[in-house]
Amino acid sequence: MTKDTQSESSAKNPLRRPPWIKVRAPSGETYERLRGIMRSKSLHTVCEEARCPNMGECWGSGTATFLMMGDTCTRSCSFCDVKTGRPDPLDWEEPERVARAVRDMNLRHAVITSVNRDERADGGAPIFAMVIRRIRELQPGCSVEVLVPDFKGSRENLKIVMDARPEILNHNVETVPRLFKKIQPQDRYEWAQATLENAKQLDPEVLTKSGIMVGMGETIEEVEQVMRDLRDWGVEILTIGQYLQPSKAHLPIERYYTPEEFDHFKRFGEEIGFRWVESGPLVRSSYHAEQQVRELSLVHRELHGGRTPASPQTDARSQE
Repeated sequence: MTKDTQSESSAKNPLRRPPWIKVRAPSGETYERLRGIMRSKSLHTVCEEARCPNMGECWGSGTATFLMMGDTCTRSCSFCDVKTGRPDPLDWEEPERVARAVRDMNLRHAVITSVNRDERADGGAPIFAMVIRRIRELQPGCSVEVLVPDFKGSRENLKIVMDARPEILNHNVETVPRLFKKIQPQDRYEWAQATLENAKQLDPEVLTKSGIMVGMGETIEEVEQVMRDLRDWGVEILTIGQYLQPSKAHLPIERYYTPEEFDHFKRFGEEIGFRWVESGPLVRSSYHAEQQVRELSLVHRELHGGRTPASPQTDARSQE
């Protein structure tokens, strides 16, 4: 059976979800409080827009990932539940609202992401820089992780973000090169490489991070090669999770990986030099993000002479 035939079969006969894939419905007092803060400030979260399976767990523990620049993306990735279309103009007051939400939630680690804004020459990069700097002002000591688009490989746009000095620069490669045109047709593997390599060149002290989803038709050998590529590009933190089909209109699941296979990816990643590998069926890009930056901060400080991601006050440039 060819890979195309397998895809057609998967679409017609969806796979039965295995017992290790269990998603809890979001609930609880903390979840409702955070949801209220988001609504009161007219904010979006990728947790909701992308139907993250960990939303209940993360929101229940006081963590959320902010989705900026609207809820409409200019790209049409076949795995993603964020709607595609022509977005509204940027809201330049949004960084202020996000920063105030971070303060009101008393976060120690904030994760900021966005839709793609390819209609803009700057890709929306100034919005990322604005929110990083404003969080520094309103919530001192809060580390900031930005999950950025590829900006079509633009070093100039990425520099706008890097000049604000996030603790973690994250860009998800998502899948293997062979499947890029099928899964994320407006993206290029080379743009992901440029984003991650340029981040390290622009700020060698930043922690770089990327993520892969499995179950979309790739092979284990292809995943391992992407992992090697990411290490060659200087990436230190890696997340690997199972693709879950948001609806019947989205890309079908080719297969479910077992917990043992996710354990294999974790061991392999550690063997080839990643400083942190989060690998499991329900792992998503922001899963355990605060733990990553906190536990890596001591080593980071030793390597870079005093700058600690958890304590932006130690670097005068973080107050610019």
